[in-house]
Amino acid sequence: MQMTAVQMTAVTQPLTVRSVRVHRRRAPLLRPFVTAKRRTDAVEYVVVDVEVEAADGTRAAGQGSAAETRAVTGEDADTMTAALQGPLAAALEGADGTVTDLDRRIAAAVDGATSAKSALSVALHDAWARTLDLPLVQALAALRGWPVDPDWSIEADMTVSLEDPRTMAGHAEDAAADGYRILKVKLGSSEQEDRQRLEAVVHRVPGVRLRLDANQGWQPQEAIRILKGLEDSGLPVDLVEQPCPAADITGMAEVREAVGIPIMADESLWDADDARALIDAGAADLFNIKLAKTGTITGALAIADAALEAGIACMVGAMMEPRISITAAAHVAAAHPAVTMIDLDSPDWFAERDPVGGYEVADGTLRLLGGAGLGLERLDEKETNQ
Repeated sequence: MQMTAVQMTAVTQPLTVRSVRVHRRRAPLLRPFVTAKRRTDAVEYVVVDVEVEAADGTRAAGQGSAAETRAVTGEDADTMTAALQGPLAAALEGADGTVTDLDRRIAAAVDGATSAKSALSVALHDAWARTLDLPLVQALAALRGWPVDPDWSIEADMTVSLEDPRTMAGHAEDAAADGYRILKVKLGSSEQEDRQRLEAVVHRVPGVRLRLDANQGWQPQEAIRILKGLEDSGLPVDLVEQPCPAADITGMAEVREAVGIPIMADESLWDADDARALIDAGAADLFNIKLAKTGTITGALAIADAALEAGIACMVGAMMEPRISITAAAHVAAAHPAVTMIDLDSPDWFAERDPVGGYEVADGTLRLLGGAGLGLERLDEKETNQ
């Protein structure tokens, strides 16, 4: 889709935020999602509606969402609703500025509350791109002067959550049958059991590539021992995500220095300052960027900018989040050249698949479907399933 001269000019025109509204939803999962830190059977989340008016008089409404992420951000549906209906709405309603100006207002409105901020930021960007009649990925790229591949697609992974080896092997086999060639395997309970889990998965699905996620489950020397053992075993491990506690940057650097498996930072990475600290410490080969941690799309892109300058490849990932959040993350991934991987499978765990549109995954490959903004149909408040 080629941009017109009017659209190119319009990407930086001021917006006025006319309204911010919030409602809540609950979505059961098809099966429990288990990590070293938590177990989830259903997801409580908020949906944010933002209406904007562009300087040329065009009005549009956008939607964002954010799920409860107590184990990571400390937020639940109550705290997110309170933040969105209170200081975040107050900071945005009636405000004027470019989409970047307004996104910075969101970031500065309150300390923490990054999941709530991400929902508002996504809704703002969806509305902005709709005023331009452009997919969000194209609007973001135009804002930064980058080209966009109209046929962009990327190989996706499927998460295998932390259970007994036989159950994990069965889920891995199901994912392979759906076309996934990359599996993200949750680990971190015990060294012996983790090895059994990986061996069971690889035995059941030979040829699969593994991305391991310890969710901060190991201490540095433990991580080194485990990862060296995996290297010696010849298991097909592409990377290991957050092997050590988030605050232990020195320990992460020790692990990275000692092993050959690439180390990805996740819980240690919240903003561009964290990215630069990880780069300076030599603590990570790869970054996992999540909107629920960065708080805003502008913040996510700033991390990717720092990574690009340092020659670090990025994944855009997510937690157990609904389709609106995941579609926004996919647009961010497609818009930035530092992003070479995604981990955006959470909607496949949901019993409901609303809203329609945004993207599709076929044979393990994610592809954006086009349409203005996020390209999603609207979720109505009356559909709320409490």
